[in-house]
Amino acid sequence: MHERYGPPDVLRLADVPVPSPGVGQVLVRVAATSVNLSDWECLTGSPAYARIGGLRRPARPVLGSDIAGRVAAVGDGVTRFRPGDEVYGDNLALKGGFAEYALAPESVLAHKPAELTFAEASTIPQAGAIALQGTASAAPGQRVLINGAGGGSGSFAIQLAKRSGAHVTAVDNAGKLEFMRSLGADEVIDHRERDFTREGPYDLILDLVAHRSVFAYRRALAPGGRYRCVGGSVRTLLRVLTVGQVTGRLTGRRLGVLAVKEGPAHFGPLADRCVAGEIGIHVDRTFGLADVPAALAHVGAGRALGKVVVELGG
Repeated sequence: MHERYGPPDVLRLADVPVPSPGVGQVLVRVAATSVNLSDWECLTGSPAYARIGGLRRPARPVLGSDIAGRVAAVGDGVTRFRPGDEVYGDNLALKGGFAEYALAPESVLAHKPAELTFAEASTIPQAGAIALQGTASAAPGQRVLINGAGGGSGSFAIQLAKRSGAHVTAVDNAGKLEFMRSLGADEVIDHRERDFTREGPYDLILDLVAHRSVFAYRRALAPGGRYRCVGGSVRTLLRVLTVGQVTGRLTGRRLGVLAVKEGPAHFGPLADRCVAGEIGIHVDRTFGLADVPAALAHVGAGRALGKVVVELGG
């Protein structure tokens, strides 16, 4: 847990009482929790939107939203689950996954597919929802670029875009180029060596780490093309929402922020495709509960190839 924003060393292990589920809540005995970039942002308090609900101190001292485990108890009004059920979901509002037990609203959870391990299931909810919605418009013959493609959401997005029949360009650091090729990317770019906004043009850009000028993004789009970002600096996001939409419309291009829809209906379809063998799940490495600071540092430094998982046992 952490009581102030900062680097991984502000985290500490602590014994706290096992919580009791309230109305509509489920108590999950956590078996695995995957690490998302949002966890790193909430740890450091940057960008500024990561402090929503807790400007000076973290609103949720225990991080970890993508959880998988077994139902330990249910609160009043819960009808879809009972103790012993294997579940998974994105507990973004309450978090608490880097612990032995976590409370989650019934609505964010789904029954875990029996074919997936807890670790595999934990990689899907948040990253899967982003990847599915971010590549939903990809079509055969289109040129699709994914920026930040070597991480969790990107590793799913590459595969989904390729399955749609698109030509996929994947951008990340040099240490991830071969990994992105192995996922099916037709072309890979080291962002330190080449500026993707001066290449293309692309029919769809999914930007998972937006930091550039909206005019650069517009330049990289083909007429009728679409740019969607998820995360990035507050300054960039605001400019995309304002200047980007206006300048894009004037030139026949669409620039905007992807408003990610959450919940089982939005990540379940990816789990089905993983079970069917259409999409692969790539876990870079696993950590124990005591090593959560190292797991977060690995993701925050941009070193993760696919997903990083914290396992607490099955």
